[in-house]
Order: sequence, then C-alpha cells, then structure tokens
Amino acid sequence: MKTLSILNVPVHDVTYNETLDLFGDYIASGNYHQICTVNPEFVMAANQQPEFMHVLQNASLCLPDGQGLLWGAKLRGHVLRERVAGSTMMYKLAERAAQENWRVFLLGAADGVAGQTASILEARYPGFNVVGTWSGSPSEEDAPGIVQLIKQSRVQVLLVAYGAPKQDLWIYKYRNEMKVPVMMGVGGSFDFVTGIATRAPEWVQNLGLEWLHRLIKEPWRWRRMLALPKFALRVMLSKDSVRSDA
Repeated sequence: MKTLSILNVPVHDVTYNETLDLFGDYIASGNYHQICTVNPEFVMAANQQPEFMHVLQNASLCLPDGQGLLWGAKLRGHVLRERVAGSTMMYKLAERAAQENWRVFLLGAADGVAGQTASILEARYPGFNVVGTWSGSPSEEDAPGIVQLIKQSRVQVLLVAYGAPKQDLWIYKYRNEMKVPVMMGVGGSFDFVTGIATRAPEWVQNLGLEWLHRLIKEPWRWRRMLALPKFALRVMLSKDSVRSDA
C-alpha cells in the first residue's frame, strides 16, 4: 500500500473499494485497527499538536479525505488516486456491512442522532446490522461505561462522531480496551445522514469547493478554515512537504 507523507502526516493511496476490502481483512484478522480520515485541517492541527500527530502516525490507515491532499500531492509530483471522503464512506460502508453482516456500533453526535442514523441506514440497506448506538461524550467520566457497552456488543466496526481530533484521540486512548477490528472517527457524518447538516452538491465536491459550501452554511467555522490557505502555502514553499514513504 503506497503511503505519502504530507507535512509528516501519513496518507495512504487507497480507493473506496480498496478501503472496504481492507476493512474486511481487518475484521477477518481479529486484530484491532484505527482508521483516520485525513484532510488539510488534520494535517495542520497535527503539526501543532504532537499528541494528534502521534495518533495519525500510528493509525493502521489514514484515508485521503480532502481534495487539498490530492492537489498537494500532484503539485509535488505524486498521485493520490481518489478522495475517500468519510461522509461518502458512511453509505458505502453501510452497503458493504449489510452484504457481509458486519456488526456496527454508532457512537457520538447529539442525543438521538446516532439512533436516527441507524434507522435511516437500516432502511436503505436491508441487512445492515447495528448492534448499538449511544451519544455519550469523549470525557473520561463517560469512558468506562461506553467501553463496557462496546465490548458487550461484540462490535466489528465502531464509528465515532465526536469531531476531530477528539474522536481520534479517544479511539487511540481506549483502543486496547475495546479491541474493535475497525475503529474510525466520522466527524459530522451522522448529521449528514439524518439531514441535520447538508453536504455540498456533488458537482461542487468534484471541483474541490466543498470547503466553500460549508463555510457559507457554517460561517462560524472561518477560523478553522484558515488552515486551508496555510496548508497550501506550506506545500508550495517546501519541496519536501510531500514524500513517498512506500
């Protein structure tokens, strides 16, 4: 599996189908794996937060979720074949999980949202097997109960919607206790499924302007969006900003 290092953050050159095949391999192995959905905001945050950088560098799989990563790789003479967006992966994962009878647990978001997400995906993909949902929080006080709930459910795929980087740090902290084969942070994906939030039209996504659509819909995110021009500038100014590690 080809890996690029983008400002020291690993990004794996995988497609949607290859990712789902890897999930199947992870489940068959019985070992636990953390999957992170990397975008330019992740990269810039990790370069300021050593703990987050450590999580990303030790994840089993870092998906290229962010058109800016594909642009940065191309600018430096490398290729990431496909953007693997976490929000789109939710649907593709649900479809594959229904076919393979993977046991899925949905954790996070506001009260009731995980349950609504489960109902919608179960109706859309007959056979989708959600063995548990919970809102909870990434606080240390809530962790023991949540971890016990997850262990009792014998889940194979854990999707955590606490927002980045909290969800990724939380998974990493409790990974040894949960031992779930596939553990992935999904940000606001439950909100997209339930219609609480709306994604950009597909043509906007294809142009790499989903960030602009989100900024228009959620102008309070402007401070976080500053990571995008900072990312672009660093990639342009440093020849070693993107390296091929494998």
